[in-house]
Amino acid sequence: MEDTLLIDAAERFARGEMTNEENIFFEELRKKNPELDQLVVEQIFFLNELERFGNTKNFKHILHETETKLVSEGLIKRSGLTGKAKVVFLWNRYKRTIAVAASIAGFASIISASLMSVFNSQKTTSDIKPLVEMIKDQKEKTRQLEKKIGQLAPANAVVIKPRLEATFRATGFLIDVSNNFIVTNAHVIKEAKHQLIVENNKGDQFLAEAVYVNVESDLAILKVTDKDFKKLPGLPYTIKRTNADLGEQIFMLGFPKQEIVYGEGYVSAKNGYLLDTIYCQLSTSANEGNSGSPVINKNGELVGIITSKETNAAGVVFAIKSSNIYKAIDEVKKIKDYEKIRVTSTPSLKGTDRISQIKKVEDYVFMIKGN
Repeated sequence: MEDTLLIDAAERFARGEMTNEENIFFEELRKKNPELDQLVVEQIFFLNELERFGNTKNFKHILHETETKLVSEGLIKRSGLTGKAKVVFLWNRYKRTIAVAASIAGFASIISASLMSVFNSQKTTSDIKPLVEMIKDQKEKTRQLEKKIGQLAPANAVVIKPRLEATFRATGFLIDVSNNFIVTNAHVIKEAKHQLIVENNKGDQFLAEAVYVNVESDLAILKVTDKDFKKLPGLPYTIKRTNADLGEQIFMLGFPKQEIVYGEGYVSAKNGYLLDTIYCQLSTSANEGNSGSPVINKNGELVGIITSKETNAAGVVFAIKSSNIYKAIDEVKKIKDYEKIRVTSTPSLKGTDRISQIKKVEDYVFMIKGN
């Protein structure tokens, strides 16, 4: 099991999937542990060979497809085939068609069985899917890896803050840089039974606590309580008090995987599922982990928060309207300790290109995790 974890760590290093902090620590271990260094070298060689083999195979496939097309169009001639060679040629030429036909037959069988199962069980499923990603089997894997690396580390190694375990992942964003308040969805917070963790785009983790949760509006406000959290400059975006316009172009940043991901689309309806006025409808793509992602227009105004998608329609995503954030802030201000919560910004997105906008916003978007 330990060797497998080391290979996994070496592969993450070779693919560039480690955080800056992990990279530095891993490089130090390589320098002081020849066995680990050799393992990394072998893993890099293995991955390079796999890539080379894949490229060669794809190139041969392209050559074969091109030749077949030219022959079928009469531009070139190929010598006749007999016996087994002819059978092989026919298989190579029509194997895709055969595979597709077989796939359709199999797919039809699966669909039929599924429909029978649905009608027989008389079960109903929700049309709306919250976008929280559950992290399976990560807890034990992380613990085992940290244990193995700890055994390899020299006695005088610099102590690095241990990674906090998590069972789910979603997204949130800063609304108050002075007091470190972050907005996300209420359905995200309910997954946390013990700890709430905020992780930035550099992989640094910080502890946080929920100070406001409203199930009806599906909004939650967190406060980062970790003393190691460094305050950021004023928000680069403003939070819009009015509704987004129909057809308005928008973009999102979130964590559907272990790195920040960009998406774009437009406002396709002024209200949400079954005309719910708390939400607006977007035409875009979103996946598990996108819950809590900020929705921003071209002028740098935050107009919504991703919360869910429709399961029976492609590209239909729902976002809480940004005006609800102000209502939540008013509620939080009633709590004595948080009377000073305020949204202050130094809007710097309007008039800049999209790449510049992303670079300014990404430091203010966080992965929300917990256990």
